[in-house]
Amino acid sequence: MKIYTKTGDKGQTSLIGGTKVSKGHLKIESYGTVDELNSFIGVIRDSFTDTDTNILLERTQNNLFNIGAQLATVAGTTNSYVPKVTEEEIESLEKAIDKMDESLTPLRNFILPGGHIANSYAHVARCVCRRAERCVVRLMEEEEVDPLIIKYMNRLSDYLFALARFISHQNGSREVEWKKHD
Repeated sequence: MKIYTKTGDKGQTSLIGGTKVSKGHLKIESYGTVDELNSFIGVIRDSFTDTDTNILLERTQNNLFNIGAQLATVAGTTNSYVPKVTEEEIESLEKAIDKMDESLTPLRNFILPGGHIANSYAHVARCVCRRAERCVVRLMEEEEVDPLIIKYMNRLSDYLFALARFISHQNGSREVEWKKHD
């Protein structure tokens, strides 16, 4: 099987279920942004070697792949092959946030991304996650989308923020507070 099919050369692609749409369609934007997020999470995994974190991040990548497949499915049809995100997955992110927060100093100000490469990647992933969430919310205004996808994306961005702080803490990096300049 060749990696290129030439079927998208005219700006169209097929959804799961066969319907062809423009590559500029909001569905494509939505699952493409989820895919971009998945890639950045892979970069975090490669740059931060905490075992528990990497186990959850790999699980998150699988969840994001499933979400992408759900978003790539023709509206109004179901894809029984692809598992849906669950409340349990959302709760696992919340538990991980709570566990990381136990070791962090209380946040008293906005912080600037940076301090360690893995911390910076977590912040980039958080921003991409927020963009993916916005895309999916816009898509939900046009067609039915599983509301747990929005909830999962929202919690995932919170997790990625906490993870960025946790990475700084684990690596002894100083968090740089935002300072308003007059």
